[in-house]
Amino acid sequence: MSHANKPPANTTLRDFADLKRALNSAAKEAAAKAAQEKAERAKREAAQRSQEADSALFKKAVGQVNTLPSSGRVIHQTAKPKPVPASRQMDEKAVLQESLSDEFDVESLLETDESLSWRRPELGLDVVRKLRRGVWALQAELDLHGLRTDEARVQTSGFLREAQIKGLRCVRIIHGKGLGSPGRQPVLKDKVKRWLVQSDRVLAFVQARADEGGIGALIVLLQPGKSGPSPSN
Repeated sequence: MSHANKPPANTTLRDFADLKRALNSAAKEAAAKAAQEKAERAKREAAQRSQEADSALFKKAVGQVNTLPSSGRVIHQTAKPKPVPASRQMDEKAVLQESLSDEFDVESLLETDESLSWRRPELGLDVVRKLRRGVWALQAELDLHGLRTDEARVQTSGFLREAQIKGLRCVRIIHGKGLGSPGRQPVLKDKVKRWLVQSDRVLAFVQARADEGGIGALIVLLQPGKSGPSPSN
């Protein structure tokens, strides 16, 4: 019987060696993929925990924010706010570090025709008139009664930030009518005006009508978003 066509023994061994190497390579790839998925899952969970912690810190800094009941007025929206990047939401704790100066000279910027008001230079007087008439419905308010200046500054900054993130356009800030001391101007009333003029989230504000708080409150029109359009002149 001829053995001419019988394959050499080392051919079979080489096949097994190649198969073993292939199996080892596949196992390493699977292990690497599993490790990568585990790392990405852990990263997502850590990011979620960080976001929850930052959100809790933000809410603690802002304090109680009351949503107003519907007044029946129409809310005019010039554009739907664009989605807020997750990195911006996770950075809410930066609200505690926003710089709003108490020394900013605001008096020369205010208009006192019918009542106190302020608007950005690119906006027309019609925006202030509409704000004063209540064309934009109030969507939220912040009450600063009883707060010290530093507390009021932090809460005002946080309130404006949260309102813009939520896409709110018109809010009320109640600073009160009380005097800091006999013969002096109302402390918070003066400072809130300075803070609002410095905030790039604010388009305009007017003194509230008598039925909305009068000289003890301001009605504020907010930017729809960093890249969103402003109300027309």
